[in-house]
Amino acid sequence: APGTMSGSGPEAPQPRDAGDVRLQEAEQDWAAAKAFYDNLVSKRPRPPKPQHAITVAVSSRALFDLVEERRIYEEQGVEKYVEYQQNNENVTLKPGPAFYFVKALEHVNARLLELYPDDEERFDIVLMTNNHAQVGVRLINSINHYGLTIERFCMTGGKSPIGYLTAYLTNLYLSADSEKVQEAIEAGIASATMFTANKDVPYSDTQLRVAFDGDAVLFSDESEQIVKEQGLDRFFEHEQLNENKPLAQGPLKGFLEDLGKLQKKFYAKNERLNCPIRTFLVTARSAASSGARVLKTLRSWGLEIDEALFLAGAPKGPVLVKIRPHIFFDDQMFHVEGAQKLGTIAAHVPYGIAQKYHK
Repeated sequence: APGTMSGSGPEAPQPRDAGDVRLQEAEQDWAAAKAFYDNLVSKRPRPPKPQHAITVAVSSRALFDLVEERRIYEEQGVEKYVEYQQNNENVTLKPGPAFYFVKALEHVNARLLELYPDDEERFDIVLMTNNHAQVGVRLINSINHYGLTIERFCMTGGKSPIGYLTAYLTNLYLSADSEKVQEAIEAGIASATMFTANKDVPYSDTQLRVAFDGDAVLFSDESEQIVKEQGLDRFFEHEQLNENKPLAQGPLKGFLEDLGKLQKKFYAKNERLNCPIRTFLVTARSAASSGARVLKTLRSWGLEIDEALFLAGAPKGPVLVKIRPHIFFDDQMFHVEGAQKLGTIAAHVPYGIAQKYHK
């Protein structure tokens, strides 16, 4: 018919949307890139997929000693700081408070790869820092100098990295910046502020040793609230009345669970006596008066703790010197400071009612 365009009848094929075509092409590109990457052969173990890994994010100031660099940043500004880092990028950074913990995580990974070469359930260390990318070369050089396997970097150029923690499926975040740690805790991510020990002590090269406080760390701060607001006698009475009622979980319960999963992998290979992970509960609770509820709570969660030390209010520092953990988590700064003075690397968990009283 006059005025009708050729091919416009109902039987003609409809043109494809350009956006659909681009999307399909992009998916094909991704598939091709992934296939290429998967076929590459490397002697270095590849980072596990985030959904399988236990992701530990560490800041650059937790991993390395950057006290002098931080002073330059605060006194002279970001440009001088970046310039200093670039001028010293071949000068190896000294270990920071999280360094030996990270080394111990990597030893566990090496053992897991021996026993389960095709399994991806292992630690993945991510450097999560608000440093500028120009500082990256010095960080990479230092990581390679120590033989660390840290393949994933997140360098946010002055912006807070907290928003990326969820994207990386982070299981634990360690930083020297208490404000960022507080922000991460409020976002529901297990986090702690790292403090360097005041004395040098040797750490195990063959076993990851992690010590946890109980209330407001592994457990909720329910019981601490009663101590602070109603006193010790009321607390003992409450704990005995509720002995068979499990405590609610605290911010680090998930990380203890992660450690327990890996321990069971070693047990399954008859490696219980040679397990490269050991966990400790170091609590100010009294055993007879308030210890049963803690142990029954762990049992109800299906979790084991290798050693439980009930100190009945005694200082934790001397016991921690004997344990020599790579990291000790506590919610109260006076315990953190006491541990730090005697040579333990301690990490403050800013959670629960103790923060209100500390402030």
